Amino acid sequence: MNKVPMTAGGFETLKEELRWRQQEERPRIIEAISEARSHGDLSENAEYHAAKEAQSLNEGRVSELEDLIARAEVIDISKLSGDKVKFGATVVLVDEDTEEEKTYQIVGDQEADVKAGRISISSPIARALIGKEVGDAVEVNAPGGARGYEIVELRWA
Repeated sequence: MNKVPMTAGGFETLKEELRWRQQEERPRIIEAISEARSHGDLSENAEYHAAKEAQSLNEGRVSELEDLIARAEVIDISKLSGDKVKFGATVVLVDEDTEEEKTYQIVGDQEADVKAGRISISSPIARALIGKEVGDAVEVNAPGGARGYEIVELRWA
C-alpha cells in the first residue's frame, strides 16, 4: 500500500469532496433514479440510464477518494525548511529563453493545478527541481521539448 504525499490543504479538499459525494450527490442521484423509474419502461428510459451512469461515476469517485484518504501521507509544509527543493517547497524560476519568471509549489498528484501555481511531485519539472538549490540551473524535458530554468528563490509557505 503506497502512501500518497499531500499537503494538509489537499487532504481537506479530498475529505470535503468525499463528504459532498456521499451526503449530497448520492441522495440526489438516488432520487433521480427513483423519479425515472416512476416513468415506466426502463429499457427505453434515457433519464433512468443517465441517472444510473451518474451513480456509477459517483460511486467510482467515492471509492477512489476513500482509497486516497486511507493512503494519504499528510505533510505539514509549515514545518519544512532547508536549502534544497523538496515536496511542499515554493520555487521561483526564471525561464532562460524568455526571462519570464514562474512560481510553483510542489504538491501531491491529486492537488496539482498548474493555473494556480501548484505542480505535481511526479511532473517533469518537479522531478527536475527536487534536490536543487537557489542559483542552480535545471533542464526540464517537458512534452513541448527541453526547457532551461534557473532557480532564483526557494520558500516554505
